[in-house]
Amino acid sequence: MSENVDTKALLKLMAWLSPAFPIGGFAYSGGLERAVHDGLVKDAAGLSAWLTSLLRHGSLWNDAVLFCEASRRFEDEVALKETAELGLALAGSAERHAETLSLGKAFASAASAWRHPVLDRLPPAVPFPVAVGAVAAAHGVPVAQALAAYLHAAVSQSVSAGIRLGVSGQVEGVAVLADIEDLISQIAEKASLATLDDLGGAAVQAEIASLRHETQHSRLFRS
Repeated sequence: MSENVDTKALLKLMAWLSPAFPIGGFAYSGGLERAVHDGLVKDAAGLSAWLTSLLRHGSLWNDAVLFCEASRRFEDEVALKETAELGLALAGSAERHAETLSLGKAFASAASAWRHPVLDRLPPAVPFPVAVGAVAAAHGVPVAQALAAYLHAAVSQSVSAGIRLGVSGQVEGVAVLADIEDLISQIAEKASLATLDDLGGAAVQAEIASLRHETQHSRLFRS
C-alpha cells in the first residue's frame, strides 16, 4: 500500500473507532459492572486480568475471529449473512446479544458516510465485529491493523467503565492500556490466521456476570 493509502486507512480507523462516532454513545460494560458488584474485579490489577481473559479465552477472542472472517469474505453476501448469524448465536446473554447487534447496526448506519457496496451486502441484523471487519476490508484497511484498533477500542471502553465503576483511577487505567498493548497485538496477529474452527471460549465467570447483570436492579451500564 502507498503512504497516502496508509494515511487514509489510518484516518478511517480513527474516525470509525473514535468515541465521537455514534457507537461511542452506547453505555455497555459487557458484564464488567456485575463482576465489580460481585467482587470479581476489585482493582486495576483485577481489571487487567479480566480483560486479558476476554482477549485470550472470551468474547473478545470470538469477536476477533468473526472480525477476520468478515474481512476475508466482505465480497460474499451469503458468507457475511452466515457469519453474522453465527456471531449473534454466540452471544451468551440477552444483553450481550443486544449490545453487539445495536453496535453493529449503528456502525453500519454511520459508516454509510463512506459509501461502499459492502454496506448493501451486510445483513440488517449484523453483530459489531462483523460490520467493522467487512467495512474495514472493503476500504483496504489491512486486517491485522484494523483488528488491533478494534480490540484496543473495546479494551479502552472497558477501562473507561472500570474507572466509572471505581475499581481504577485514570492513571491506573492508562497503565492497564499500556500493559495490554502487546497482548492486543498478539491476539490480532493470531486471529488474522484463525478460522471459524477456532471459535470458542472458557471465560465462564465473564459469561455468568453478563447473565447476572440482566437482573441487577441498580446499574450504570446496559450490559
